[in-house]
Amino acid sequence: MRMNKNAGAIFLISLAAWLAPGYSHAQEKVVIDQVIAVVGNNAILGSDIINQQRQLEGQGIDLGPNPSCAMLDEVLYQKLLYNQALLDSVEVGEDHVEQVLERRIRFFIQQIGSRERLEAYYGKSIEELKEEFREMVREQELSQRMEGNITQNVSVTPSEVRSFFNNLHPDSIPMVESELVLAKITKTPAVRQEEKDLIKARLEEFRERILQGEGFSTLAILYSEDPGSARRGGELGFYGRGELYPEFEAVAFGLRPGEVSEVVETEAGLHILQMIERRGEQVNVRHLLLRPKVSPEDLQKARAELDSIRTLILSGEKTFAEAALAFSDHPGRINQGLMVNPFTGTNRFRADELGQVDPNLVFIVDRLEPEQVSEPHLMVTEEGQQAYRIVKLISRVDAHRANLQEDYDLIQQLALNQKERQAIRRWIDRKLSSTYVFIHEQYRDCVFEHQWLR
Repeated sequence: MRMNKNAGAIFLISLAAWLAPGYSHAQEKVVIDQVIAVVGNNAILGSDIINQQRQLEGQGIDLGPNPSCAMLDEVLYQKLLYNQALLDSVEVGEDHVEQVLERRIRFFIQQIGSRERLEAYYGKSIEELKEEFREMVREQELSQRMEGNITQNVSVTPSEVRSFFNNLHPDSIPMVESELVLAKITKTPAVRQEEKDLIKARLEEFRERILQGEGFSTLAILYSEDPGSARRGGELGFYGRGELYPEFEAVAFGLRPGEVSEVVETEAGLHILQMIERRGEQVNVRHLLLRPKVSPEDLQKARAELDSIRTLILSGEKTFAEAALAFSDHPGRINQGLMVNPFTGTNRFRADELGQVDPNLVFIVDRLEPEQVSEPHLMVTEEGQQAYRIVKLISRVDAHRANLQEDYDLIQQLALNQKERQAIRRWIDRKLSSTYVFIHEQYRDCVFEHQWLR
């Protein structure tokens, strides 16, 4: 299947480009430095196409019967966007580039297991990798921003959505997997002050030990309750403003290199921080997190309260939506307690998505029929706090061909994607009339989506 001309395509190219050095590192090296295409003042090398093609195919992405041609078609589009971004003086700030680099580094560390493994795999330090990819990221961000400028005013009306759906060939109507709609009522007991005081005293003891010369990293590895950073000695990596808890961020940006903070309380728990490095509006700190625990007595009280609420619902005294609004301590109570899928932003969950959100919830919901309400069960909040909840299965939709009544949001997005592609196609046609494009003769027989040579 051909890749669409949209931001998703550029993301895939970006991902492949980032992985490409690792591929050549692991495989027999082939040096290909021939210029195979030029867009404006920007050259495309044969090695760019080969590396990206191999990576996408390795991820199971079908590039069609002529993969090299399809890959070149995508890269020509990316270069055209980049060329126009330069002409239009589109800008991306250094802080933004640094944030993107840091996010990608964190992503690859998660994939490979640790910073040390990533550095060993590439044979370079994290800082060397970031410097090597900095210009590539800047180009990709400019291209995506340019594409966003082209499609920012594109929208679809309800009549256009209906027209789009009615014109689809029956075989082109997408299949929708089995989906669930759920609602919940939660009770999260407050942590008692004496528990917070005990945790604060323990962190103050750790702080004193660090000031006396003990290693922050060692204590974080041994005691921190943030598993992601604990194995790295508490190091978080670079974060910009607005990416951390406000209380945490306020302290982090006020520290000097090597300085250890007083105890900081956030939604996640209690922390102490140590500054590693600051670069403009980004900081890299270590932290040691301890989470105050809810008392068993308060947890049992929450369970009993939910059991009473469930009885009110089953007796018909209150609907689930009324009970959620009156008793739940989750923000979703104002929306009838409906659960939101973090991957799609909708109220529908596929089974695999639900399993990623909360594996235990899959087993609980599996025993429910539509309109049934579960018994109270223990859960862990996003902040790592124990709580209780009851869940109602609103509906279970079997796998089916999409239709306007049940799947309007999906069809609306498909219609919008089509309209955006049409806008991009018109833009490309206009720009090609005034942009220099060269394609090497070995690719002249390719059937491209766009007429690059005029």
